[in-house]
Amino acid sequence: MTTFETPAHPPTDTPAHPPTDTPAQASAAASGASATDRFRTDKSPYDAVRDTPCERVDLLAREVLAAVHETIRKHHVTYDEYNALKAWLIGVGEDGEWPLFLDVWVEHEVEEVATSHRSGNRGSIEGPYYVPGSPDLGAQGTMPMRPDEQGTPLVWSGRITSTDGTPLRGTVELWHADADGFYSQFAPGIPEWNLRGSFSTGPDGAFRIHTIRPAPYQIPTDGSCGKLIAAAGWHAWRPAHLHVKVSAPGHELLTAQLYFPGDPHNEDDIATAVKPELILAPVAQADGSEAVAYDFVLDPVR
Repeated sequence: MTTFETPAHPPTDTPAHPPTDTPAQASAAASGASATDRFRTDKSPYDAVRDTPCERVDLLAREVLAAVHETIRKHHVTYDEYNALKAWLIGVGEDGEWPLFLDVWVEHEVEEVATSHRSGNRGSIEGPYYVPGSPDLGAQGTMPMRPDEQGTPLVWSGRITSTDGTPLRGTVELWHADADGFYSQFAPGIPEWNLRGSFSTGPDGAFRIHTIRPAPYQIPTDGSCGKLIAAAGWHAWRPAHLHVKVSAPGHELLTAQLYFPGDPHNEDDIATAVKPELILAPVAQADGSEAVAYDFVLDPVR
């Protein structure tokens, strides 16, 4: 293990669409602070586990620490390496990057375990950039976007049903990055609800959404997570994706990311969140747009 320093020759990957914001404007620290503040505002994590028995906490804490201890023994970790790790952990907190770190490298395993019982649609990670309360645009509508929003127009049609095929009156919350790889409310200069919207279906469960195809992007690399990526020789790329939360009364919430075929990082996503069932099949249209059909099957609450 090397120290977590920026290499003399940083990775040569560049965004698919060069960002209009400067790195200083869209920094990891700023994004991390926004993600941390948003998590604290939107989540009440301790309420859900308030009654967890001490035995459960003891079991999980001891096994996590045992795994760390085993790694230290197996690989003869030195004090220099330990102190580099300690400094890095402090840096992750100072940069506000714990939501980013956990969502990129840990959440996919939690999601797999939590949804393994489902027979409906497969899900994926939420990620650090979800914001509740996006505008309700009805069953058919256009995502909020700037007049000159860049990107290929995308028209998505689908339906929400239960596992027995019954159409559901439900909601599709959609959010995604723009053509420069930035999310509204986490990067400067973007309108508050840009490319964030909710679509409430009628009794037939059908929806139709107009948006743009997002771009692949690198997770922020100028903070502590970037130091880990550089030290380990990893890449920082996420394939282009649409985020969704799909809900209906009496059914389990589905959180997922939908991907596009042919993206070079579908196979090596830094967040390990791509599943074959989540890859869309867009069809090019004569007007230069793309059309895609993708439905959701929700599991009833057990």
